[in-house]
Order: sequence, then C-alpha cells, then structure tokens
Amino acid sequence: MAARISHSGMQIDSQLFEFINLEVLPGTGISSESFWPKFAAVVDELTPINRVLLTKRDDFQLQIDLYHQSHLEFDLQQYRTFLTQIGYLAPEVGDFSITTAQVEPEIALHGAPQLVVPVSNARFALNAANARWGSLYDALYGTDAISEADGAEKAGIYNPVRGHKVIAKGRDFLDLAIPLSTGSHHDSTNYSIIHGQLLVTLNDSRQICLAQPEKLRGYVGQPQNPKTILLQNNGLHFEINIDHASAIGSSDPAGIKDLVLEAALTTIMDCEDSVAAVDAQDKVQVYRNWLGLMQGTLTEKLEKNGQVIERKLAPDHHYTNLQGESFSLKGRSMMFVRNVGHLMTNPAILDQNGNEIFEGIMDAMITSLAALHDLKGLSPVKNSTANCINIVKPKMHGPEEVAFSNLLFSRVEDVLGLNRNTIKMGIMDEERRTTVNLPQCIFEAKERVVFINTGFLDRTGDEIHTSMEAGVVTPKAQIKQAKWIQAYELWNVDIGLKCGLSKKAQIGKGMWPIPDQMAAMLEQKQVHPQSGANTAWVPSPTAATLHAMHYHQVDVFAVQQQIIDRPIASLDAILTPPLQCADVKLTAVQIQAELDNNAQGILGYVVRWIDQGIGCSKVPDINNVGLMEDRATLRISSQHIANWLRHGICSVEQVIETMKRMAAVVDQQNSSDQSYTNMAGSEQNFTNSIAFQAALELVLQGCKQPNGYTEPVLHRRRLEKKRQLA
Repeated sequence: MAARISHSGMQIDSQLFEFINLEVLPGTGISSESFWPKFAAVVDELTPINRVLLTKRDDFQLQIDLYHQSHLEFDLQQYRTFLTQIGYLAPEVGDFSITTAQVEPEIALHGAPQLVVPVSNARFALNAANARWGSLYDALYGTDAISEADGAEKAGIYNPVRGHKVIAKGRDFLDLAIPLSTGSHHDSTNYSIIHGQLLVTLNDSRQICLAQPEKLRGYVGQPQNPKTILLQNNGLHFEINIDHASAIGSSDPAGIKDLVLEAALTTIMDCEDSVAAVDAQDKVQVYRNWLGLMQGTLTEKLEKNGQVIERKLAPDHHYTNLQGESFSLKGRSMMFVRNVGHLMTNPAILDQNGNEIFEGIMDAMITSLAALHDLKGLSPVKNSTANCINIVKPKMHGPEEVAFSNLLFSRVEDVLGLNRNTIKMGIMDEERRTTVNLPQCIFEAKERVVFINTGFLDRTGDEIHTSMEAGVVTPKAQIKQAKWIQAYELWNVDIGLKCGLSKKAQIGKGMWPIPDQMAAMLEQKQVHPQSGANTAWVPSPTAATLHAMHYHQVDVFAVQQQIIDRPIASLDAILTPPLQCADVKLTAVQIQAELDNNAQGILGYVVRWIDQGIGCSKVPDINNVGLMEDRATLRISSQHIANWLRHGICSVEQVIETMKRMAAVVDQQNSSDQSYTNMAGSEQNFTNSIAFQAALELVLQGCKQPNGYTEPVLHRRRLEKKRQLA
C-alpha cells in the first residue's frame, strides 16, 4: 500500500504530495502551507454537493425506467410531459447571449481542426501541440489522399510520379485559397513580392497578382526572392516554402518545396476518456506531462531511422510584414485540458472521512495550479495569449451539473488567487440531459463557456442506457441514421448560435475515427464546417493538416450567419429513442453479426486498458480496419449488448460464447505485441484474464452501470491488474 501524508485532514498519496510540493508549487507564488488547507476546504464544501448530483442522476433514471415499464407503447407527447413533470426537462431560460470575455483568438475567431490526445503520453502530447503547423506535401504523399494508381506508389525513398501528383494537388489548393486575378498556379514558375504585392510569374512570362492581394501577410528572406511567403485565407495562415536546390523544389518549376498549413489551432490535452489513470502513480504521470507543457519543458526521446530524436515544443514562426517589420505567429496549438467528469473518485487522496475524493475536483485544482506557470510567464513559450485556463468538462448531466462545475472553477480561482472567470469552460454535449437542456446548460456558464460540441458515441451510449426499458434499440449502423441523432447534430449548432457563441466560442463536431482512411475523410468531413461548426476532431496531426483544407473551402463564420435564423431543430425528434420497429424482426445471422462486432470491439479495447494501461489507441475492428478507440466506443458497444440481453434478443449463453470466440480473434490481432497476454486458449485463460472478465462484466452487468459508464468497472479491474503485476 502506498505511503500517505496527513495534511489538513486529508490523506494524500506521498507520490502526489511530493510532486505538488516539489514540482508544481515552486514558482507559482503559492506555498504548500497555504495550498493544502484551502484545497481541503474546497473538498469538504463540494463533496456533499457532488454526491447529491450523482444521486439525482440515479433518481431520474429510476423514474424513467418505471415510466417505460408501465407505458409499453411509446407516446412522445405523454413522455415529454412526464419528463417535464419530474424536472428532467428544465424550465426555459429565455433569450440570452454568452458574455465570456478574454477568449483565445484560436477559439473565438478561427475555424480549424482540433486534436484530442492522452496527455499521459508525452510523445502524443508533443506531436499534437506541434500540429499547429503541418506539411501538406507530407500529408498528401504519406496517406491514401493521393492514389497509388498509375505508378504513384508510396514504396521507396521517393517516387517522383507520386511527388508530381502531390505538387499538382498543392497547386489545386493554391488556386482555391489564393486564386490569381487570371490564370492558374499550375502554370507558375516564380513567386516574388514587389511593392508589397505577390507577383506570380506564369510559364508564358506574364506576371500576375492575386485576385485578393490582401491575403499576402509577410515573408522570410528577400522580398524579390523569398524563402517563405505567408498568406491567409478564411482566417487560417499558410506558407509557401521555396528552395530550388531541395529535392522537391528542384522538380518544381517555381521551386516550391512545400506548403505548410496552419492546422490544429487548438488541442485538447486529455485527462479523461483517452487516459487510463486509476491511482496516484497514474495521475502524477498525467499531471507531470501537463505541467511540462505549461512550463515549456516537456521533452520525449524516440528513435527514428536509427537516430535518437528529442521532441519538444515547437518555437514560434518569424516573418517580415509588408512594412518591413518583424512579427511572429505561434508555433504551437492552443492547449485546452480536459478534466474528468463528476462521477469517479480516485484513491490518490482520501478526505477527512477516509473516502476517496472526487477526481473531478482534484483535476480542476491541480491542472489549474500547473497552468499558473503559463499565466505567470514562467514558460519560454506561451500557451494562453488571453491569460486564461481553458478546461473542457465532460459528462455533465443537465444545468445543475454545469452550475456545479462553475462553482468548482470559482473555488479553484479563489484558492489560486485568480480573477473570476479566468478559468473557461468547455461543455461537452454528450449526455442526453445536457442535450435536451442545452440552452439552460450554456446559461449556467454564460460567463465562462468557450466550447460546446457533439459526440456520437458517448451520446448514443447515454441514449441507450436512458431508454433501456423503452424497448429494443436498432443495430448500431441504423442508430447513426435515426432521426434523433440527426436532430441532435443540428440542435447543438442551432442552440450555440442562438446563445451567441459565434466568434466568441467553439461549436465543435466529433472525431473522424479511421486514421488510415484520409481520402474518405477528405470526401466526407467537409460537412462539419458546412454545418456551421468552427472546429471538429481529427485523429492525428496529419489528419489535422488535411482537414484544414476544408476550412479554406468553407468560410464557417459566413455559414453561421446564413443559418443563424433558421428554425431550431426538433426537440421532439431528439426525445424519440432509436427503437426497433415491432414489425421488423432481426434474423439470427443479423443478431450474431452485431454481437460479433460489438464483442470484438469491446475486447480489443478493454484488453489494452486493463493489461497495459492504454486508454486510447488504434484498435483493429472485426475487419482489421484500425479505429481510434477510447471509453466512448466501449460505452456504446457494451450498452448495446446489454439492451439486447435485457429484451431477449440474445441470451447470456450466446453472449459469453461470442465473447470467448472474439477473444481468440483479438488475441490473434495482437500476436505481434510481445507484451500482450492472451485471453483465450483455455477455460483457465478466460477465468484468469482480468481483462476478459472486465469485458464480460461490462456487458452482463451493463444495465446496472451508472448511466452506462464503463469507468467504475475499468478502474476497479485495472487496480486489480496492477496489484497482480506488483
């Protein structure tokens, strides 16, 4: 058992206590003697409120379960009346606009991709932070965004046929983002800046200016022979890098060696769904990496092509403007931190009664304390230019829980000596009670809110659990087409615009989950800026660079103005559960295929979480297509099987047989991982595998999990595994 330090009535794991005292507090102006008693007072004040809110979740769920059990035929208006009577649907708040001040320009004024990465992984965190700028040529060359047909294979060091295709795509981008007054960038042979204008020489010797000369922002080198030309379109910067002597530039008539795009203007450094942090040891790793980002000191060494490379935060980009003055642009993404929600506790700290404190309270206090290093200018690189701490708060259920987060952030500000509303709030619209009360939720944080978004997976998991007793849910593929999910996506944008978020906050959309299918992403993800969302999640820095092109194609703020007065999406549609029609019967083959898909996905994720402490990774699906998985995926899959078990679509025996068969598939998919432990192979393996037993529990006990969350089972089973490994 870990050693604990008694302080201010709390029992603090010694690892965490020493980390805070020796690494986080120095430089902040806050002493250990001041910090811990104030922290303890916040815990004492807020813990009872937190518990009441969780009890209210359970109370609502019980009432909804009983309602569906006594109303076998679904009647929407009767159901809506019931939800209003019990207070699940909160009273309306009337028209208002948020008043959030001091918002980061990356959040308020620009449409761009957003990354979400586990901050526990230093390499991932640094790569994401540095994904503010990305090579378009590398992104095109190294992915399926460029076809390998007609001799354009990626094999070898460099394929000039593929390279020419990349250059042609680059010229297409230039024609889109900075069209010429006449002619095309495809015919360019030289770029120079004369008398403050970009002149492009074409292959017929004509010199052509830009159709919109104001898009030229600056340069590096000599204006007549620049090394870098900085331009801006739809609020996003990009560079034309020129070097006739380089391998790529020498094959380009104009000597262009690369196009470098502003890409992930914001990144969410995640302490939640993509992280497996169950005790003080894990939490210190999470907090230490976040501290390193805030201090500008985080580094990670890795081997690449036989050489050891040290990753660190990228420096700013420096230019000369058209008046001959020097200026710079940030070289790094603006970093949010995502805390955990209100549900979980953590053994890192015990309160005065010997109970684990709520992890969300601990996250808010410690991640904000670490961010003081950035606010106080103690880092050589700046994260927040608005002198704020931007926290994404997930898994809140309704306006009361948003109000509680607002109170929590106020108490943290008081402890840290910060002005009110220094801590900004991102509200994840991923729980049903938040969706249907979204205006009320935004109202409760109207002075803090800087972000709302939609998330299909968690939102669907909560939809299934909330409506568990209403009937059989459709197969997952059909849920994606159900009218509630379409209305939900529209509703989030409509309410965000109605509440004044345009040019004050982000309205976001969910993740592209298939990192190896960039051609499909380019075809499909343009719908996000077209919907009025000024950010959307992508799975990698490469994907961020490619998705950035969509924000050059679509002026998202112009879209917002076009749709701001449209009729608001239907709340009735959102309240309609995705239930299987009574006259449509699933075949045995369809049922088994759905079970196989869900079980394989559950096991593929859980085995890494439990056995290796990996909270997010590219997990092969049943067809060996790599998907970015985190706890949200697990929630929907486990709740889906739980629903079918509850309503007799499948049996416990069938589910167990499916899980065992899929365990063998997952074992085979991980056969190249030397640190992997098989789940299948014998009955003893199944019995002894904590991961397999955790997966079974998530499904067989799915109806009993609070709001369908997977964290209680995962945390308990991971702690069991860690004890086994100790």
